[in-house]
Amino acid sequence: MKRSMVSFTQRHPLAWLAAIALTLSSLALSACGPSGGDTAQAPAPGPEPSAADKALLAQLPAPYNTADLDNGRLHFNLCRACHTIIQGAPNMTGPNLYGVFGRKVASLPDYGYSAALKSKDWIWDANHLNGWLRDPQAYVPGTKMGFYGLHNDKDRIDTIAYLKVASSGGGL
Repeated sequence: MKRSMVSFTQRHPLAWLAAIALTLSSLALSACGPSGGDTAQAPAPGPEPSAADKALLAQLPAPYNTADLDNGRLHFNLCRACHTIIQGAPNMTGPNLYGVFGRKVASLPDYGYSAALKSKDWIWDANHLNGWLRDPQAYVPGTKMGFYGLHNDKDRIDTIAYLKVASSGGGL
């Protein structure tokens, strides 16, 4: 076995590099979110929501208005790889999400949305975000958003509530 492996790698020197790259990719992807659909570990408590944060949360319909903002903050970390949420921050792979609630879909002038998303005509709200974050490709076939979706209902509800507060200038 050892001899055949040596002769294989001598004939195919890039095979080792490919194997190493595949292993590293697998390790990196395994760190991208919870495994097996389970929720992530309990987040460290964040700052206590201010009265203004609670008022923003109360604007949402049930069940979003009673969501766990700490859990939402934890799961929003999945979004931070591609999105900013701070007013005036640049777009990244995805658009800046500051002010997303109440904004027309695909309407930021300085972001290149997919034709599929540009063809939609809605205003972002909790219900549209719920469908979008559950499975973006199913919600808008042809979207360029490569996110696999947040399939756990509680985590998705908490993330949407956190997004409402954080993208509206809340103090979280």
